[in-house]
Amino acid sequence: MTDRYAVFGHPIGHSKSPRIHAAFAEQTGEAIDYTAIEAPVADFAAAWRAFVAAGGRGANVTVPFKQEAFALAEVLSPRARLAGAVNTLMLGRDGKLYGDTTDGVGLVRDLEAHAAPLVGARVLLLGAGGASRGVIEPLLEAGVASLTVANRTVAKAEALAALFADKGEVSGCGFDDVAGPFDLVINATSASLAGDLPPLPAGLFAAEGLAYDMMYAAEPTVFLRWAAEQGALSVDGLGMLIEQAAESFWLWRQVRPDTVPLRELLRREL
Repeated sequence: MTDRYAVFGHPIGHSKSPRIHAAFAEQTGEAIDYTAIEAPVADFAAAWRAFVAAGGRGANVTVPFKQEAFALAEVLSPRARLAGAVNTLMLGRDGKLYGDTTDGVGLVRDLEAHAAPLVGARVLLLGAGGASRGVIEPLLEAGVASLTVANRTVAKAEALAALFADKGEVSGCGFDDVAGPFDLVINATSASLAGDLPPLPAGLFAAEGLAYDMMYAAEPTVFLRWAAEQGALSVDGLGMLIEQAAESFWLWRQVRPDTVPLRELLRREL
């Protein structure tokens, strides 16, 4: 019997998730059918219910539905509750809908794959939106010494930092108040999509510092090009996409795929 899974988003035609999960299924011998579904912006819940009625067992959820998925889930994982968003839904054997988020663990595993400095590192996280909120706890659990959230709106950065004050050394500030050096600078803003660069000062990076952009493309983003000019090493978010998908696959199937071959394949296809 083939189990049905999907990724929900709007738009969704660009998604690589069906490609990734088809590769995972072939590699592991798991019988799944994984498709992309463009849900109406105003009624994600109805699209999910229709999918379940047609035999759906679980799904990934991307922009703009992560908060709707959070509200829909009957049981939330601790990391999803703290992130305030869900990117993985699954129907349990008890008939309940479970919600989890795999973005943070996907980021950390990708950083580890690139031998990024984490334990004892000073980290700067650019942006105070949902992408940032979902990765702060996993970064702290990975052993970073301090984490600074920088955002155009200072109050938003400070409010986000306050949510994690009991988890580690976390602070918030505006872009103008950022003071390096940092071992790791992560761009979680959407600026790269528009070809823009957050207003950042020089001198952000420590020696052998790493710049990480959650966005990815065939060519380095504006942020990564700027970081290279500052002498930093750079990594884009393709690996994060693959690693968060692998974590979702494990949640659904209790089988962990090997991500290395897919990293190489998708990089060649960009």
